[in-house]
Amino acid sequence: MEMIRETPAKDSLKHYIITFSVMLATVMQALDSTIANVALPHIQGSLSATQDQMTWVLTSYIVASAIMIPLTGWLAGYIGRKLVFLVSIAGFIISSVLCGIAESLPEMIFFRLLQGISGAALVPLSQAVLFSINTKENYAKAMALWGVGVTMGPILGPVLGGWLTDNYNWRWVFYINVPIGLLALTGLYFFLEETEPRKSPFDFLGFFTLSVSVGALQIMLDRGELLDWFGSIEIIIEAIIAATGFYLFVVHTFTFQHPFVTPQLFKDRNFTISTVLIFVVGITLFATLALLPMMLQNQLNYPVSTAGIVTAPRGAGTMLAMLIVGRILNRIDPRYIIIAGLLIVAFSLWQMTQFSLITESGPIISAGFIQGFGIGLAYIAISTIAFSTVSSTLHNEGTSFFNLMRNLGSSIGISVVETMLIRNTQVVHASLTEHIIPYNVTANPAYIVNHIHLSDPRSIVLLNAMINNQAMMVAYIDDYYLIMLITLSVVPLVFLLRKAKKIDTTVSME
Repeated sequence: MEMIRETPAKDSLKHYIITFSVMLATVMQALDSTIANVALPHIQGSLSATQDQMTWVLTSYIVASAIMIPLTGWLAGYIGRKLVFLVSIAGFIISSVLCGIAESLPEMIFFRLLQGISGAALVPLSQAVLFSINTKENYAKAMALWGVGVTMGPILGPVLGGWLTDNYNWRWVFYINVPIGLLALTGLYFFLEETEPRKSPFDFLGFFTLSVSVGALQIMLDRGELLDWFGSIEIIIEAIIAATGFYLFVVHTFTFQHPFVTPQLFKDRNFTISTVLIFVVGITLFATLALLPMMLQNQLNYPVSTAGIVTAPRGAGTMLAMLIVGRILNRIDPRYIIIAGLLIVAFSLWQMTQFSLITESGPIISAGFIQGFGIGLAYIAISTIAFSTVSSTLHNEGTSFFNLMRNLGSSIGISVVETMLIRNTQVVHASLTEHIIPYNVTANPAYIVNHIHLSDPRSIVLLNAMINNQAMMVAYIDDYYLIMLITLSVVPLVFLLRKAKKIDTTVSME
């Protein structure tokens, strides 16, 4: 995206209003990535959906956003940055309202797709506008302020989402975007200057083939467990479409003169390895956040507001890490910071494997904070080293693909862990029921003896619910083990990274 300098002076009222409006747009988008998570059990009940179906509510938003991010820079240059920004905010407001009034699961998924499409441009354009209205010497401060806005979402999202759901209704986790969006829209409409449009080619065929491949893969992952995977014709068709789309994308990329993703990017070892690392960080970042609120409310019987408060320290850990890593990145080899971050994340996941049905809030808060801190360290260091050796002429395409891989990691990770959760629950449930006989039931504590009689149908229902609760808790622990092993598996890749010649500490989360 071409960065065109604006005229407002650093201390002008216009400068402050634009900065405030941009920060509102950033916070709104970042807030929406986590605010709905704690409300998922309530949304699930209201829309009469199963737990595996609810993954579509999360992944539809992430996939739509991932697909549209690469279009942002081209659209901003082709029709003007201000127009794209205003249309994106307006679309986000409208789609948020539609999500709030959704009455069925298909409606919610469709409206979340629209929300993801609209919200994709908000974060990169916010960063671009802050760059354009600040002088070069103030750019680092502007990016630090922008980074705070990005991290405020994960901190405020669970708490605000829990409070709104508990005191009002889950629909308000979407309605809250309306006043924030209108303020941002008003400020940018009256004070942001339009950039001069410039005509440039865009590889629509490459974009289309990649989009089809990603979309088909995501649908296959989301519906695979429901349809018995490759025992279903639908899953086979979706797998063929995903593979064909990816094949055509790769062939087109290496044969077209101006492809959607320049092959030259992958000649840079740091960038190639970093995309793999950020893919895994995307899994850890969102997959655990999708699992934890559901576990707290369904298995540990936490009220939704309490679940939000318990998960909020994760965002605080990320913010603390960002503040620290910005100061030490020029003094310590980023590779060491990445390794430290990944190992801290793995340790927090090991802590989560120790959860049980009687776990108190202290260990949950501790594990979340440590995990957020590790993710913050790894994310910033990976983002920095990924582009430290890439030519500046490839930064636009590189950032698009880099964020695409992070979002793909998030959506695929959520789908996989939810699928494993359902399957492992069934397996563990079957295993536990094999050992239920009258003799070991009556040998249990007085509570069970007094309340469960195997000749009473109601007792059988109660016993099955208890077994299912225990089985699902074991399945959650298995998921945390899986994510921990995935995180540890990419640590050796860090040793293949080359030491960065020059570190730019202004690289931040998008």
